[in-house]
Amino acid sequence: MKKIATTTLLLAFFFAFSQQKTIDQKVDALLKQMTLEEKIGQLNQYTGDNTATGPITINPNKQSEIKDGLVGSMLNILGTKYTRQYQELAMQSRLKIPLLFGQDVIHGYKTTFPIPLGEAASWDLAAIQQSARIAATEASASGIHWTFAPMVDIARDPRWGRVMEGAGEDPYLGSKIAYARVKGFQGEKLGDVNSVMACVKHFAAYGAAVGGRDYNSVDMSERMLWEVYLPPFKAAADAGAATFMNSFNDLNGIPATGNKYLQRDILKGKWGFKGFVVSDWGSIGEMVNHGFVKDSKEAALAAITAGSDMDMESNAYRYNLAQLVKENKVPMALVDDAVKRILRKKFELGLFDDPYKFCNPEREQKELNNPEHTKAARSIAAKSIVLLKNEKNILPLSKETKTIAFIGPMVKPSRANHGFWAVELKDVDSTYIVSQWKGLQNKVGENTKLLYAKGCDIEGSNTDGFAEAIAVANQADVVILSIGEGWNKSGEAKSKSNLHLPGVQEDLVKAIQATGKPVVVLINAGRPLIFNWTADNVPAIVYTWWLGSEAGNAIADVLFGDYNPSGKLPITFPREEGQIPIYYNHFNTGRPAPNEMATNYVSAYIDLPNSPKFPFGYGLSYTTFKYSDLKLSKKKMKNTETIEVTANITNTGKQAGEEVVQLYLRDKVGSVVRPIKELKGFEKIKLNVGETKTVKFVIDNQKLSFYNQKLEYKSEAGEFDLMIGSSSEDIRLRDGFELLK
Repeated sequence: MKKIATTTLLLAFFFAFSQQKTIDQKVDALLKQMTLEEKIGQLNQYTGDNTATGPITINPNKQSEIKDGLVGSMLNILGTKYTRQYQELAMQSRLKIPLLFGQDVIHGYKTTFPIPLGEAASWDLAAIQQSARIAATEASASGIHWTFAPMVDIARDPRWGRVMEGAGEDPYLGSKIAYARVKGFQGEKLGDVNSVMACVKHFAAYGAAVGGRDYNSVDMSERMLWEVYLPPFKAAADAGAATFMNSFNDLNGIPATGNKYLQRDILKGKWGFKGFVVSDWGSIGEMVNHGFVKDSKEAALAAITAGSDMDMESNAYRYNLAQLVKENKVPMALVDDAVKRILRKKFELGLFDDPYKFCNPEREQKELNNPEHTKAARSIAAKSIVLLKNEKNILPLSKETKTIAFIGPMVKPSRANHGFWAVELKDVDSTYIVSQWKGLQNKVGENTKLLYAKGCDIEGSNTDGFAEAIAVANQADVVILSIGEGWNKSGEAKSKSNLHLPGVQEDLVKAIQATGKPVVVLINAGRPLIFNWTADNVPAIVYTWWLGSEAGNAIADVLFGDYNPSGKLPITFPREEGQIPIYYNHFNTGRPAPNEMATNYVSAYIDLPNSPKFPFGYGLSYTTFKYSDLKLSKKKMKNTETIEVTANITNTGKQAGEEVVQLYLRDKVGSVVRPIKELKGFEKIKLNVGETKTVKFVIDNQKLSFYNQKLEYKSEAGEFDLMIGSSSEDIRLRDGFELLK
């Protein structure tokens, strides 16, 4: 009789539940039926057993805990077959609350796009949004509800391995890209079968880790935090990001995971964020190692109090939160708020209506084999390539070239082109990845002979392959050298103190250059590398990053001129590690130095110029562009007004091409010192030979505002320099205006 009564009550609840009109009402109704243990279960996330992106915690009771409603989310479960199996376990729980499935879909799912830093070099917001849209389409078709991307950390230190995962050093460019990626992942709305929840990470300031060492401390002023490191997060929140992830670092002595100022005061308070916050892998428990708490129980208390809603893999909430509530150390309201935030997203995704809506194997096969995705990957990869040098117009190569020597350790590998943070699909044949060798074969005609030699390994001191490489080079009309760092040498836990080309690769470049043949060097990397001899002596250099599954075809498209390179560096390239951190938008000093070798008593090195090897915003084209006719609609403005800025850009070369026109401003005098220049606008335009287009920018009060000593975001009256150019150092047009009181 008792069993019948319980069943009747549950049926009555679910009937009433289904009649609720709003998601908030549904969430509240469900919350009233949940035990404390079931609530805490929603805050608990486990990894699958086959693939891990952090230190694995062995838990033989995982499946039984899911059946008992003690798990809210899983990560690293790939494919509709497996996500359905786990969801079926969740449907055996008392309240049948569906699981969320998350995955690090960083730059593509099956179809892989350039690593995010490389993609940022495209400065093409529509293309960046498209790549995230395709990644979401494929991932959602494979049962994934949630990607742990985009990473929007500003990074001024290329020693930090995770620099490859973001958009570089500039808060303006980074904010635009953050917004585009969130829109791409989430699509029209959550709940569409081709949409996944974005997760903005790492909140906050992780990119400023001391020494560029992963997981390390961050110490910075509040003004620096607000002006440089928070804007991309705010842009992502404004784009409607469903979730945020906190970071491993401490910020000014407080671990981000237990940082109430970041999570409750700024994110959920000042910014009004309605989604939920997930910890990074084990970061709640790691607060013990920080010395911020004494044990896992105190870690759970600190995290939930600070606003960390979901515990990824540390089990701190699972084993401690109920006791903390019973001891009145954690108010039930805090637990309820976290649970409601998570349940709301599950409702928005439509998982309560159909827990298996993302588990359609037919759609999975269709989307993972969509030829339109391949075309987009090739196009976006080509847009991400940066031409660093092209003396004597060696590039583009002629398709009538008789003999080409393709030399280097990066020529024939295929998987390497995916770069770090690629999703490893165990049931998918990797032959779809286009190697650089295959891409060149696809491009050249029958009359062109391709020769190959590896030359050397990526690392190590063995030069035994040099002789063969030199012999092959001597037979060719032109030599292409493909070198760089290993695909797995940039990414999480891949911090490096030495950024020079590894092994004997630069010695190989010297040996091939000595043959007197025309040489083109391709540099494959996930971060800025140092290659000074190559930069100074080789006539043509192309920075290819890691371009994804269509890398070979995209590289060939650029080498032979089917695509005119248009990429611009989103991060400064240093001459030596001793310059790091180095970035274009720095403050001036009381004793500024010239870019060349220093004189005494100025802010400079005695053994190195201050200037970078390659500056922010830099990138060449096969054509040339003339900037002219800079006009300002007025020379004085009030803070309620705007100034319209126009300039003409003309293609003066012999090939159609794209140019990224960059607008920089300098506030000449402020109540706090201001950067020597700041990016405040850009536009990517395509011009046919001889064509002129007018580019327009609008200067408003927002572009002139900054955080003062009181952390007030406002402008100050005074004079401003206005600069328009092809890079942060290649300024073509200058003028000025005044902001009135």
